[in-house]
Amino acid sequence: MKIDTGIGSHLASVPARVAAAEEAGLDCLWASETVNDPFLTLALAAEHSRDVSLGTSIAIAFARNPMSLAYTTNQLQEYSRGRLIVGLGSQVRGHIERRFSSTWSRPAARMREYVLALRAIWSSFNEGTPLDFRGEFYTHTLMTPLFAPRPHAMGAPRVFLAAVGERMTEVAGEVADGVITHGFSSARYVREVTLPALQRGLERAGRTRADIELTCPGFIAVADTDEKLAKARAALRQQVAFYGSTPAYVPVLEVHGWGDLQPELYDCSRRGAWDDMARLVDDEMLDTLTIITRPELLAGEVRRRYGGLADRINVAWWRKEWWPAVEEELRKL
Repeated sequence: MKIDTGIGSHLASVPARVAAAEEAGLDCLWASETVNDPFLTLALAAEHSRDVSLGTSIAIAFARNPMSLAYTTNQLQEYSRGRLIVGLGSQVRGHIERRFSSTWSRPAARMREYVLALRAIWSSFNEGTPLDFRGEFYTHTLMTPLFAPRPHAMGAPRVFLAAVGERMTEVAGEVADGVITHGFSSARYVREVTLPALQRGLERAGRTRADIELTCPGFIAVADTDEKLAKARAALRQQVAFYGSTPAYVPVLEVHGWGDLQPELYDCSRRGAWDDMARLVDDEMLDTLTIITRPELLAGEVRRRYGGLADRINVAWWRKEWWPAVEEELRKL
């Protein structure tokens, strides 16, 4: 199993985080898109790293058009010497339309076409393929010498898609190199919903499970004292409550019989009743949707939930002094 971690959003801390991750032997550093531009973070990470892969988990696809993203990622793929993973997500309609003032429609179909458009543009950059992509959502038919980047030897970056719903997961199986399950997705949801949908997409494209990586970011916190574990539980309880309030994640709740809780959580979020919202998440729900444990127990918990399911795991919190033993056990999964 490959072991990854997040890189954070503060540029000043990127060099130290990169150095620590490479010293620990981690496989990938993921930059999210929340209050920052993840590609700016990864450009700095590429400058200060040698071997670790660099990915976005995730960049919001529909806030950008395929051409603008192709330029950014092609340049970063060359600069990082081929270590880039372009992790894309759709976000939700409200954010796409009201925060980014962009177009939202049929997200799974749009994402499928988005990835195909990216691949066509990258091919025109590096292989000289005439650009003639004509789709339902995107059309790219002009690439003149002045605006064509010089070819480089790193090839196109890998593309991972974030997916919760079945249709987006099928798209990942059909056109992507990897699928990023949401941290809110329980192991049971991955088994019963994600993997069957992924298999349908793979079969549609004549591919096999070996052609795609499945990464489980998970909500995973590791601490070595009771006080730190309690703080982690409080933080992740709030996080679970936030995601549980969102209609997009109702399918996960329904698998566990918690679907009726979503309207209550949403009502709390609408009123700004954050403490009440967290109290709605009981210990059973918290311990189903998160892993909050001590270092020596982490590998066993990951094995119990994700053994045989995931190709990569994202461990958000880790400390240098106890990491070697944990890494050794996780690598065996």
